[in-house]
Amino acid sequence: MKILLAITLLGLGCVGQAQTADPAKTIAELEQELAAHVRLLSDWGGLTRYGSENAELGPPALGVDRVVFLGDEITEMWGRGNAKFFPGKPFLNRGISHQTTPQMLVRFRQDVINLKPKIVVIQAGSSDLAGYAGPATEGTISENFMSMTELAKANGIRVVLASVTPVCDCFRTLTDRRPPGKIIGINRWLKDYAARSGSVYLDYYSALAESKAMKKDLTVDGLVPNDAGYEVMAPLAERAVVQALGKK
Repeated sequence: MKILLAITLLGLGCVGQAQTADPAKTIAELEQELAAHVRLLSDWGGLTRYGSENAELGPPALGVDRVVFLGDEITEMWGRGNAKFFPGKPFLNRGISHQTTPQMLVRFRQDVINLKPKIVVIQAGSSDLAGYAGPATEGTISENFMSMTELAKANGIRVVLASVTPVCDCFRTLTDRRPPGKIIGINRWLKDYAARSGSVYLDYYSALAESKAMKKDLTVDGLVPNDAGYEVMAPLAERAVVQALGKK
């Protein structure tokens, strides 16, 4: 059965885009990707992922500055290990692995606006480059960031735009689908747009990268940070939140 699933995935590739399978991937990794494709087909925007949690969540208490972290696996996996997700703080994790900016835009109302946060931290872009929801360009990625930012601001939510994090080929090839030059280009645009839109730019990239690649000792697989990586990121995120709170 496992072999059949793996063969099926190799034939699927990414939805809407032919992909070359990485021979270094394990059966377990292939099964995970197949499961992601099934979820993509049944719930493209990921609207059911946090539906029950959102329904149980009341509005923030008076004087509490709620923060929503919207993102892909970089955000979702934060807190799964020993590096906890901001314990004691009113921060909500709304990350979904392999999600792209158009998918986040679809769920932006239910996973951000309806939760009445003071701030949203948007972390995205890597899955777009990898083609997880079909072909994407730097132009379409930037437009989706703009749309999410404008939606947030129209609802009185302050915005923190996080950089796309680096990748490395430390464990398997990742830079073919996430070229370092494109990551740097998107981050340059994000920094400029944050300044133009009155948002805050959160630079994870510079702290995690060395020679345009993710530092091997800060990642579990070349893409997702390990506990040490998240420990590097946490104070940067907290400073960005404080900076956003100080904006008019």
